[in-house]
Amino acid sequence: MANQPAIAVKCTSLKKTYGTGPAAVQALRGIDLEVPAGKLVMVVGPSGSGKTTLISVIAGILDQTAGTCIVFDNDLKVMNNRQKTHFRGQTIGFVFQAFNLIPTLTAAENTAIPLLIFGAKWNDAIGQANAILTKVGFDQRMINSYPQDLSGGQQQRVAIARAMIHNPRLIVCDEPTVH
Repeated sequence: MANQPAIAVKCTSLKKTYGTGPAAVQALRGIDLEVPAGKLVMVVGPSGSGKTTLISVIAGILDQTAGTCIVFDNDLKVMNNRQKTHFRGQTIGFVFQAFNLIPTLTAAENTAIPLLIFGAKWNDAIGQANAILTKVGFDQRMINSYPQDLSGGQQQRVAIARAMIHNPRLIVCDEPTVH
């Protein structure tokens, strides 16, 4: 029997409900999902179908209401907030739908945030940010630009570079091609 690829994500009977009582909204209704490590998986569906909720649970940003979500053999439900933050910082890169760039920081500084949060020295983090931004097609002027001075596509590349800078095992993107 051939070796099975490692499983990056395994969700079983995953549910997420917002609110309670008659106003409750079931965003996820028993999702089963298995993602092999090293594979590209795209989740598609209409607006409001739970795609952002699903990837937010997988990334440990939201807690599920029921079911399990195991990411690289780690059950996110049993982790406290500090453990989840550490796990995300070591394991997951996230490209937010709205990019979430800080307007008072340059492209390089925005990109360096994951490294700085986990204790990298400023010069090392900015050097790594410059290198990864160059890989996504930025020149020195764009590296030192603020988000409001960049096009939507350039802001998107900053968000992608920020998700990749710490070499995560999993990159989760929420509608990365919308803008």
